[in-house]
Amino acid sequence: MKNYILEQLSALTSIPSPSGYTRRITDYVLGQLRDLGYQPELSNKGNVSVVLGGSKNPLVLSAHLDTLGAMVRKIKDNGHLRPTTIAGHQWDTCDGENCTVHTRDGRVYTGVVLNIEPSAHVADKKKSKKESHMEILLDENVHSKKGVRKLGIQNGDFIAMDPRTTITESGYIKSRFLDDKLSAAILLGLARAVKEEEISLGRKVTLLFTVYEEVGHGASCIPEDTEELIAVDMGCVGDGLECDEHMVSICSKDSGGPYDYDITSRLISLAEEYELDYAVDIYPHYASDAGAALKSGHDIRYGLIGPGVYASHNYERAHTDGMMNTYSLLKAYVH
Repeated sequence: MKNYILEQLSALTSIPSPSGYTRRITDYVLGQLRDLGYQPELSNKGNVSVVLGGSKNPLVLSAHLDTLGAMVRKIKDNGHLRPTTIAGHQWDTCDGENCTVHTRDGRVYTGVVLNIEPSAHVADKKKSKKESHMEILLDENVHSKKGVRKLGIQNGDFIAMDPRTTITESGYIKSRFLDDKLSAAILLGLARAVKEEEISLGRKVTLLFTVYEEVGHGASCIPEDTEELIAVDMGCVGDGLECDEHMVSICSKDSGGPYDYDITSRLISLAEEYELDYAVDIYPHYASDAGAALKSGHDIRYGLIGPGVYASHNYERAHTDGMMNTYSLLKAYVH
């Protein structure tokens, strides 16, 4: 199963999907689920859902397919593009990054993200990497606003960063957008395991792949019969936290408040029973699809887990150990 999840991760990260530009990736996930023999559905909003089986105590496992990114805010007179941020995108992590620009009529152009004064041999004073000091240089021979518009590029076109996905022999996974495509790949692995009868479901389980999590309303619409929702997102790794990249992280509280006591306790108990490498942590600057569901008025119990991911909203790093610990905890929870 590990190889399958890694294959799915590589496929998912190769598909640009900043919030608001996700149809290609939802089409991919729909196709993968159909190939496994399921009947997934695409909601009016664009979320993908699929019932894995079971009939009692309905549980939803959610992961999000949308990522950070940018849009064209303005075409400059010199043909460079001024961007605007989508979600919590950090420009200081993208200075020098390759990117793609996606037009409304389906054309794709490559480019590079740079500071407006990038050359150390020219700049009298280095510019800060705030958004207004960043721009996209297209890999096209255009040097004016008119030339850019002839390419079909306009304000509001989406900009996606190169994920640069790499999996090392030692098991480290390096890529942009492990938040949350790593967990989405894990859920696809869970779907495959159910079909191959590696898992017998003890309850009704629905997978929900959301497309607006990064902007705060991904799981605002969930199945009406949902009793529990577990957001399967990235586990935080950093100063003051116990989790590392080899662990599954169980979140007990984020910026929105504590997670359900009984669900969190059950997750901890299962992690100990199955001798999984895990940590319980508090994420001070974090929100999840569970919070979106609650703010929309759903009467549910809710939890949050995920593989440990270092350098969130940056060029991120995880490990196959943390990936498989997360997968194993989900298997135990749905049994």
